[in-house]
Amino acid sequence: MSGDSPVTVTDDPQARRYEARVAGSLAGVLAYMRTPDLIALVHTEVDEAYEGQGVGSALARAALDEAREQSTRVVVICPFVERWLTRHPEYGDLRYEPASKVTD
Repeated sequence: MSGDSPVTVTDDPQARRYEARVAGSLAGVLAYMRTPDLIALVHTEVDEAYEGQGVGSALARAALDEAREQSTRVVVICPFVERWLTRHPEYGDLRYEPASKVTD
């Protein structure tokens, strides 16, 4: 990927995934499952030709930015997104935290 070809990320709700494109070519995807209140980020996959060039990061950031805009909590299943979040704690408030069980 050349520095003059930015990564563009769009949501494809019918395919239930975010798609990253570089110069019009599909470079990677982030699959998700969604309910009205939650989004589960399930799996990130980047085409081998684009690995190590910020495509996965662009996907994670776009999904989390959209979750913030929509006031949606996030369940992280994808190991890549989990690692990305450890390096970007400013997104930690988006994580879904289940309510504690009350015992009698």
